[in-house]
Amino acid sequence: MPVPGLWLRDGAAARALAPLAGCYGAAAALRRRAYERGWLARPDLPLPVIVVGNLFVGGTGKTPFVAWLVERLQARGWSPGVVARGYGGRAGAGPTPVRPSSDPGQVGDEPLLLAGRTRAPVYVGSDRAGAVAAAYGAGCDVVVSDDGLQHYRMRRSTEIVILDAERRLGNRRLLPAGPLREAPSRLREVALVAVNGDPIPESRCAFHLQAGIPQAVDGAQRPWPGGPAHLVAGIGRPEAFFATAAAAGFQAASRHPLPDHHAFRARDLAFEDDRPVLMTEKDAVKARHLPQARRAWYLPAELVPTPALSEAVDGVIDTAAEERRG
Repeated sequence: MPVPGLWLRDGAAARALAPLAGCYGAAAALRRRAYERGWLARPDLPLPVIVVGNLFVGGTGKTPFVAWLVERLQARGWSPGVVARGYGGRAGAGPTPVRPSSDPGQVGDEPLLLAGRTRAPVYVGSDRAGAVAAAYGAGCDVVVSDDGLQHYRMRRSTEIVILDAERRLGNRRLLPAGPLREAPSRLREVALVAVNGDPIPESRCAFHLQAGIPQAVDGAQRPWPGGPAHLVAGIGRPEAFFATAAAAGFQAASRHPLPDHHAFRARDLAFEDDRPVLMTEKDAVKARHLPQARRAWYLPAELVPTPALSEAVDGVIDTAAEERRG
């Protein structure tokens, strides 16, 4: 869903919706307090949980960050697992294990991407505490939650929020008057704010996503043919993918923005010419069995952190290690 313009500026429409936003904020705060004070039960979890989430509705670059964090944990000798809701899938309460060969219609596109890229155990389901327990049973010693900042039934050791450098906090209002799930003051309570883009006043810990080498969607070892391509993106911010592709030197024969978590069908890639199709890695897991997969490539997004972000993330990992020893 495109971000409504009223969410990016504090105009008359946003102010008119302010009473509803106040009700939303009060309900969210009450629910959070109920879990924190024990009025609502939440299970104890046997291992550290690092939540990576956002306040802003929509894409912020969270999933590439989760993949990078899991790989960083692996490089430091941990055996991480990943839990996620599995948006767009049919996993229900779960926990449902995600394999690189899983059906994206069952487990969701982002968990499938994470399972393929990191080779870590991934579990999806609305019962995230149950998914954490499943990861522990699979031998994991730390869990990264892809999203779940507002899923307070799941205990967490530490929290990381991802912000987009361009949109930041929008008009700083809560839903439906603005794009925020929680108040801006929530940023003061998390361990780290990581910025997708250039550093901003909210945080100097930033990262950029740069294009990797195109890979064939059907898994074959074929080189990129070159030339202009049809760019296709069914993510939270399709324009970010188009900009990344342009910065890497890929020419666009056409651009096709689609809704986030779009379920690809053959007609989505049925272009009349023989030019290649270039898409995101998240979209590729849903297009690999289509008849046009042989003419399609995906562009891996490689995360490049600032030294400040790398240092801060290592601090978060050290905190998780202290909890494990404790």
